[in-house]
Amino acid sequence: MKAPEFELDFRPAHGEAVRVAKGVQRITVNNPGPFTFHGTNTYIVGHKSVAVIDPGPDDDAHFHALMNALQGREVTHIAVSHTHSDHSPLVRRLAGETGATVVGEGPHRAARPLHAGEVNPFAESSDMDFVPDLALPNGARVEGDGWSLTAVATPGHTANHLAFALDTTDILFSADHVMAWATSIVAPPDGSMAEYMASLDKLLERDDRLYLPGHGGPVNEPASFVRALKAHRKMRERAVLERLRAGDRHIADMVKVIYASTDPRLHGAAALSMLAHIEDLIEQGRVETEGPPALNSVYRLA
Repeated sequence: MKAPEFELDFRPAHGEAVRVAKGVQRITVNNPGPFTFHGTNTYIVGHKSVAVIDPGPDDDAHFHALMNALQGREVTHIAVSHTHSDHSPLVRRLAGETGATVVGEGPHRAARPLHAGEVNPFAESSDMDFVPDLALPNGARVEGDGWSLTAVATPGHTANHLAFALDTTDILFSADHVMAWATSIVAPPDGSMAEYMASLDKLLERDDRLYLPGHGGPVNEPASFVRALKAHRKMRERAVLERLRAGDRHIADMVKVIYASTDPRLHGAAALSMLAHIEDLIEQGRVETEGPPALNSVYRLA
């Protein structure tokens, strides 16, 4: 299986409500960056009575664009895929304005306990204040006038990550788990590579035709794209093992080689991705280190 071919030709139309499917509009926040592409996508599902998926950051311009698009319609639910600060903070303002019920998996949490002295590098970019009105386990459903959404638990990028299936269609709001513009960041302790890979397998058991992600444009032919993502992650795993065989013992040395063509601004995230792979390889019994794995640990083949 070849690596995924990422689609970079995306026109965000910041502040405009763009119809992307029957009964679905997308408004992209004007918050471009190396981790957000052209910005975070907010989705409006329904017609007279609607749900809003991922309201985004607490941004005045986006709030007003969203309220303008919602004018004359009742918002019954606000669904949150996960609690990174580019997806959920506007919930409080939007819920206060509309009275909608806020749904999500739960508050932000790390995928595993922090090791002694470990600092979560994504703590400042996470919405630690988010608490849903209604916690959604895998398979739970919320309904409105002519629509329903089913929660699909997809931990990996974060421990509380959800995708949302638009029932009676073959559309999945895949949030940050699967995107057409780049691979998802999986960074310990927020994220878990083992959980991310298991969530990809879960999506392959489904029969969706289209993914609408948290950043960038739609993912067409999602099954083949997800298989390519799995192959890409397995390639990264093999690259880690090859660097260890070549004599590398530190993550920083691996990143210099494996991510040589990657924007240097992303090398910090790449190092965390390497750590996620190494944690998974340690669990598999293929890599060893003294003490808990960390960015500056010394690694060797088991």
